[in-house]
Amino acid sequence: MIESRHRALFLTLFATFVIFGTSMTVIGATLPKILTSFGWSYVVAGVVLAANSIAYFSFTLVAGHLVKRWGPRRTIAACMGIVALGLAFFAGTPDPVINTGLGVLMGIGQGCIELTVNWSTLQLDTRRSGRPMNLMHGAFAVGAILGPLALGALLALGFDWIAIYRGMSGIFGLLGLWYLRVPMRLDAAPLPGGAEARTSPPARLSAHPAYWLSFLALFLYVGVEIGLSNWIAQYFVVVFAYPVADSALLVSLFWAGLLAGRFGVPMFYRGNRQDLTLLGTSALATLSIIGLCLLGLVPPGPVVLALALGLVALSGLGCSIYYPEVITLLGQVFPRAQSQAIAFAATGGGVGAFVFPFLMSALAQGWGLSLGFATYAVFGTAMTAAALGLIRSARHDRPPGAVSQP
Repeated sequence: MIESRHRALFLTLFATFVIFGTSMTVIGATLPKILTSFGWSYVVAGVVLAANSIAYFSFTLVAGHLVKRWGPRRTIAACMGIVALGLAFFAGTPDPVINTGLGVLMGIGQGCIELTVNWSTLQLDTRRSGRPMNLMHGAFAVGAILGPLALGALLALGFDWIAIYRGMSGIFGLLGLWYLRVPMRLDAAPLPGGAEARTSPPARLSAHPAYWLSFLALFLYVGVEIGLSNWIAQYFVVVFAYPVADSALLVSLFWAGLLAGRFGVPMFYRGNRQDLTLLGTSALATLSIIGLCLLGLVPPGPVVLALALGLVALSGLGCSIYYPEVITLLGQVFPRAQSQAIAFAATGGGVGAFVFPFLMSALAQGWGLSLGFATYAVFGTAMTAAALGLIRSARHDRPPGAVSQP
């Protein structure tokens, strides 16, 4: 997948995304401890988390310009330092104002890290297969799964939960220093047939439908992913009478399916049709969610439960490569303005991560959990439609010779 001269850098980026995935789940994993120790209300905790999310998606957009101005090495090294600084002091005091500011600091660094790693991975994918991007986002899933598990293990061994933040701060600080020594001379890979001479950054990115469709696609996708991850356990408890003690395993089942797709597709699919894999997997996720909604209308039983569990794994598999494939297609449409285009699309995902938890809570409160969950089938259908629109736009707007697809 990766040229030999870039493999060390790819491994560094891969390790970065594992740690990055862990950092995105550590606050949620320690939230019960925070609420108990500091006496925060749900509202206060929500404000802290919302501030982190707002800073995250805002600086995903800003980072596109930073990479262009500073280059990837200085951008990611600086952002590692910013996250390390936030983690070094977060939860050091019960004061919600101070912790909100530190959450913003972490969000700033996290948004810049995501954009820089995505952009750098695109440059390493000289064959334009999309496989390195899928694999890279598999690293994020690994971190998101291992983070809470590692936290639980450390707490069981007697470690102070606040010390977890300090340890992660040290890891980010060391990674930042490492990036100062790592050469990252990355330029957009040359387009075949001299096409690079005929392309330039468009005067207005906003004039291209793909620019807006990618924002919409990631907005919907992240909303569906976050929604399933947050509500699948409660849905099974209420609708299928699933044991509460075992319900957390359903989240792991969803992420296991997602992880299988992110590693399995680049390892076993050797073709070069990102458009077909994107559309097919998105449709699989949508059909799986529709199936879960329909099974909720059937009286619960062993067979129904087994089918529902299978659909949870399939929904994760269907969601697995949506995000990286959208980023890959977008990089092909805008080969000379990748950082700005990717930044805008990733911001859509960040907005989705912020908006959808509030939306689902309101729907579940007003309409009931079953009807609220059914709206994810609607969002999934819209997500697939957005992917189809992006594919059609990519075929139309892609510069000559920019992609080696049949």
